[in-house]
Amino acid sequence: MATRLGALADLVGGRVHGDRSLRIRGLAPLETATPHELSFLSHPRYRPLLATSTAGAVVAPAGTEIPNGVLLEHTEPYAAFARLMNHFHPDPPHIPGVHPTAYVDPGAEVHDTATIGAGAVVMAGARVLAVADVGANAVVGSDVAVGKGTRIAPGATVLAGTQLGARCRIGPGAVVGSAGFGYAPTSEGWVRIPQTGVVILEDEVEVGANTTVDRATLGETRIAAGSKLDNLVQVGHNVVIGRGTVIAAQSGISGSSRLGEQVQIGGQTGVVGHLTIGDGARIGAGSGVASDVPPGATRSGMPVFDHAGWRRSVAAFPRLPDLLKRVRELERQVSELKAAVEPDDESR
Repeated sequence: MATRLGALADLVGGRVHGDRSLRIRGLAPLETATPHELSFLSHPRYRPLLATSTAGAVVAPAGTEIPNGVLLEHTEPYAAFARLMNHFHPDPPHIPGVHPTAYVDPGAEVHDTATIGAGAVVMAGARVLAVADVGANAVVGSDVAVGKGTRIAPGATVLAGTQLGARCRIGPGAVVGSAGFGYAPTSEGWVRIPQTGVVILEDEVEVGANTTVDRATLGETRIAAGSKLDNLVQVGHNVVIGRGTVIAAQSGISGSSRLGEQVQIGGQTGVVGHLTIGDGARIGAGSGVASDVPPGATRSGMPVFDHAGWRRSVAAFPRLPDLLKRVRELERQVSELKAAVEPDDESR
């Protein structure tokens, strides 16, 4: 269904420069957008695409010239575009009910407005609150709390004692509340340490597909409100993650580490155990974090060090063989000069 551009601008708090009555039927990238589609510009590197784009309108910062379309001005174009994506592509409708093939233990509590999908299992003592959605073949373990409006995707597993806040999202195949990796070395081999704690996800936490969040040895593993975990992320036992932190795919956070608020972790990053990463810190993709990171710092590399220094080092690395040759040549020249200016023993 088409929506007038003016209504879309009002929805996101933007301002239209041009035809507010333009009917927008959908969203698309600059390269492929049609005259009845809306696109966006959030980074200067894509500005040349504006000259050839046929988008009917573009969400962009103030002062951006749109040669072939209309400007929807916004101070945060990417965020505005994300909200418009949710407008045009809302979540599937929530249909309450328990599928006939699902199993709900008599000792579980499922709200009348909740959904339990085909083949799903809800164990004794679990509580599934209003408008929550447990997908097909998902498992909700004993004494698990599923908060209001939380969605557990098909095939996900939420194990005993886990607490999910309101409006959380658990991706397909994710496992929340599995046993942490704890073993004590002895002369006869490894002795397993029972993992008796819990996992707590506060409101609006998102856990991607096939991500795992381990329950604590004692106490709790906690992910604070608004944090987002990509696919294939591993969170170890007793880890604490602060509000609004984001962790990209294939990263691992080892046991008992603490991440502050608004931390950004790039993909394929490893964080060793018992570290502290301060509020607002940023870690570049592919990094290995082996020591504490102060608040607001940007670190990269293996092991991590100052991001600017790491970039210079990476740029210099391919030139090392040539630099080594030049250093050896300079050493040879210095040696010859010294021999020429220094008197030998017979002339002294």
